[in-house]
Amino acid sequence: MTDSVLESLATFDPPLRPPVLPVTDVSYAVDDTPIGRMLLARNESGALVASVFVPTATEEDRWLDRLARSVSPRVLRHPGALDVARRELDDFLAGRLRSFSSPVDLALATSFQHTVLGRLPLRVGYGERATYGELAKAIDRPSASRAVGAALGANPLCVVLPCHRIVASSGSLTGYAGGLAAKEYLLDLESGQS
Repeated sequence: MTDSVLESLATFDPPLRPPVLPVTDVSYAVDDTPIGRMLLARNESGALVASVFVPTATEEDRWLDRLARSVSPRVLRHPGALDVARRELDDFLAGRLRSFSSPVDLALATSFQHTVLGRLPLRVGYGERATYGELAKAIDRPSASRAVGAALGANPLCVVLPCHRIVASSGSLTGYAGGLAAKEYLLDLESGQS
């Protein structure tokens, strides 16, 4: 703003101030990223509850409905509340960050997903890969590789909880919520090939 505009605004009584949005139970933002359109959402305490792919408005609405049913009906598009998480995601996708510091809350996960997703970042580090079977063994369920795959396929915190690092026993890339091109991008990024 120019100085003259600021001076004229200062003459209002009471003085004009930018609006302050109230803290909501769930704040969210939708961003276009190099791997697709993603919705990030955090709860009132600041923990990330969703980092999901929403390629269409219908998919975005489906996730917002799920947040309203599972976390709180007070859901507000409030990108500023997600500045830290958005910056971390941008830095991760640009290769400047290897792990996320934003706290997470698995409010949208099943109890089995809690087990799988809780072990995932401890078992498979940046630039590493593991198979569904190896992750199943790591959670002491060696015959549950398909269940592990299903749990990862519904991961409510994609990229942040790195399900893209899990591959088939043959080493081939299998399903990913953001599509195989996104999975390949993330794996190439982590291996230094992008």
